[in-house]
Amino acid sequence: MAVTAAEVKQLREKTGAGMMDCKQALQQAGGDFAKAERILKELGKAAAAKRSGRATGEGRIFIAESGPNAAIVELACETDFVARNEQFVALGEKLAREIAERLPTQVDAPLQAGVSDAVGTLKENMSLRRFATLTKGSNDLFAGYIHGDSGRMGAVVQLRVDDPALLASQRVQEFAFDTALHAVAFKPTYLSVDDVDPAYRQEQEEIFTAQAKTMDKPEKVMRGIIAGRLKKHLAEICFLEQGFVKDEKTSVHKAIDATAKEVGGKLEIVAYRVFVVGEEV
Repeated sequence: MAVTAAEVKQLREKTGAGMMDCKQALQQAGGDFAKAERILKELGKAAAAKRSGRATGEGRIFIAESGPNAAIVELACETDFVARNEQFVALGEKLAREIAERLPTQVDAPLQAGVSDAVGTLKENMSLRRFATLTKGSNDLFAGYIHGDSGRMGAVVQLRVDDPALLASQRVQEFAFDTALHAVAFKPTYLSVDDVDPAYRQEQEEIFTAQAKTMDKPEKVMRGIIAGRLKKHLAEICFLEQGFVKDEKTSVHKAIDATAKEVGGKLEIVAYRVFVVGEEV
């Protein structure tokens, strides 16, 4: 019996089984949807349906570039064992490449299909938990860094130069890589002080004000304490103000200036993304 693509798709979405498995089950069931679903369950093919409720606390981060685009992806699974599986790694790399090529705004049907097929193969719940994309201009380069064999942390940084010729500079490329390494090590919340959410800044200022009031100091001294604590806090969470990973006594923005002087141009970090498995950075 012939079955339609729509019927196959509907059965796949409900059971998480592969396309061919769904097609064969429908044909065997004579087009009876409920019977086809039962066939898949009896064969152990309805993997996603059985495993969708399991927690996915493990996973890996993947980074890919395609043309002017870069993508960073978190692919989640249940166990560290599967996170190290070659098929899981291959899927993550494939999804990252596809996202960099297509620039989807959400997990769409083609992306979900790849994950569902892997669920059936690896017998473990998985999810494309999140992804982000960046697009560079003619004066930009990307630098990506994935930490360690487990791949649980990763970052991509977009660096801009004033002269396109500097994009070929080994020193510039090395520095760009170091900034990506820094982003993973220090997980900045904002790029610069100017980017800090005003509501967040106000909240922190109120906290420091409440703390200062317990010190029984003159008003002028208290204002200085509040300003000092706020400045220190912002330096801890803003990329450009943090102590650089290669020399924590030097801020990132000073390291940028020093490298720019060394290569005879101007450098600027214009964007970055940091992903940590299971965490919102």
